[in-house]
Amino acid sequence: MRTVDPEKHARKRADILVAAAEEFAANGVDGTSTAAICRRASIGSGTLFHYFPTKLDIVHGLFGDAFARMAAVYSEAEAEDDPEAGFNRILHHLFDDLANPLAPGLMAVALLQIGRDEAFARMFGEDEEQARSSLTILLERMADHGAQLAFPPERAAAWIQHLFDASFLASGNAGFDAALQTAELRTVIGWLIGRGKAEAAQLG
Repeated sequence: MRTVDPEKHARKRADILVAAAEEFAANGVDGTSTAAICRRASIGSGTLFHYFPTKLDIVHGLFGDAFARMAAVYSEAEAEDDPEAGFNRILHHLFDDLANPLAPGLMAVALLQIGRDEAFARMFGEDEEQARSSLTILLERMADHGAQLAFPPERAAAWIQHLFDASFLASGNAGFDAALQTAELRTVIGWLIGRGKAEAAQLG
């Protein structure tokens, strides 16, 4: 009986998703063929379809894994004894995602998919809700520890989420500078949570 090596299986699956992310970011889902993913991942079609029977399964696998990773981040952030450390943990991951050169293409993929894929839209919405909830919880705790928030925690969390959503949308614009955007985001978020410019520069 042939046994499956879980680590090898996970690595191969991850390699396929990396290749798919690069293809989707460059060409969109509709412009990407499974053959192109196979070529980039250096695998045969049989291997691809063993892991992902359809291209839609690849899309769901790619974003589903990303949402699962962020769900773990939200949980870890809420478990931090220091709420500001938890808050920074979330920001760190969001800033890293914004700096990812694939971000513009994958954001375009996500927006298109939301409009035509009910299951994907539900996954995306659940991630947004979880992010808002975790940010609100951490900001409430920060306020209890003396942080002078510009708005009530729920509204401050909403503004932080809006700022990141707008930044990801803008990442596809000509001349977008992720480093500059991140620096300015830190300043604005710092104001929202009652931090001076020097302290804000350390966020995330």
